[in-house]
Amino acid sequence: MKEKEFILTAIDISEVLRYMGCPPEQADASLKQMVEACADQMVKMARPRWTSRALPISHQKEGVCLSSGLLLPGKDISSHLDGCHEVVLFCATLSSQVDQLIRQAESRDMLRALCLDCCATAAVEQLCDWVEEQIHAQYPQCYFPFRYSPGYGDLPLSVQGPFLSLLDAPRKLGLCASSSHILTPRKSVTALIGVASAPVSSAKRSCISCPAGDHCQYRKAGGHCGSA
Repeated sequence: MKEKEFILTAIDISEVLRYMGCPPEQADASLKQMVEACADQMVKMARPRWTSRALPISHQKEGVCLSSGLLLPGKDISSHLDGCHEVVLFCATLSSQVDQLIRQAESRDMLRALCLDCCATAAVEQLCDWVEEQIHAQYPQCYFPFRYSPGYGDLPLSVQGPFLSLLDAPRKLGLCASSSHILTPRKSVTALIGVASAPVSSAKRSCISCPAGDHCQYRKAGGHCGSA
């Protein structure tokens, strides 16, 4: 698919505060002022980029096999993609400048560094939401479960490297995976979206179906991430 440019113009302040563990309605004026300043700085610094690739899939006993030969192992991903005939792999990044900005803040002001980190997390989620909309638009009259990333459920992080290779992400975006399967630049995401010809049962995220389960920090704090 033709990849449009995503332009980051603003970051959702309420989402940043949630990532910081502060309900937006409880944030005082000084904290809101810091978040707004960090969000403005993040908008100026980030260089959002993304790429995608669509592949037919087949279901096997061990998991889901892409037409490229890559096996996505696990019962969770197999269940998640039940009824899908194709997946669209994508990756998205805010680029290395953002990592550098956060590291510089960590040496001077940890609260500001946390704020910048949460701004970046909110920004990359906005980017992924936008990419998901672009993908949906390419498949009119189709149905989609929610996007799913390596590390969710029993889909191991070890697929990160092969996943990025399929997308030619190291060359296109400078996006790689470390030996421990961590993405670099850090504020990046890999995900896949299933494509089905009929309605699928897992079309919406919720606290009940979320792979984070009881480990979710939002639920521990008595809140939610906003996806439900």
